[in-house]
Amino acid sequence: MSDTSIERHVIAVLVDNEAGVLARVIGLFSGRGYNIESLTVAEVDAQKSLSRITIVTSGTPQIVEQIKAQLNRLVPVHRVSDLTEEGAHVARELALVKVRGSGEKRVESLRIADIFRAGVVDSTARSFVFEITGSTEKIDAFVRLMEPLGLVDISRTGIVAIARGEKPI
Repeated sequence: MSDTSIERHVIAVLVDNEAGVLARVIGLFSGRGYNIESLTVAEVDAQKSLSRITIVTSGTPQIVEQIKAQLNRLVPVHRVSDLTEEGAHVARELALVKVRGSGEKRVESLRIADIFRAGVVDSTARSFVFEITGSTEKIDAFVRLMEPLGLVDISRTGIVAIARGEKPI
């Protein structure tokens, strides 16, 4: 009997930093109907011209294994690491959250921001833009609390993650 439970995985992919690489990685997902919950990309080694793609995806253990195997077969891919399986890792997300309000709602939004350690990065007489960093769950909770106080807009980075300890990707 095969395991059909859906699992969420954070996968780090070290690739050549060149045109078209991201399109090839994304094409692998879209062509096979795999879902991407979060995607971040950044150059991590300018001398070697390497970038790191961090992908959060969900699927059965068999699907996740297929994703990793297919990523490993792509020519510009140097290494695929399933941070979820490889052990302890740190995962964070950044969000900018715009809240409009006045009076008590304005004061309450500042109180909540303080509790969540969200910083004010823009302020007008009628609105705030908060910057918050943390786990996806923390950001989701902050957004839920801001909704009744005048939530206007949200911009999120997606998850970035790194393994704990000395071992590199």
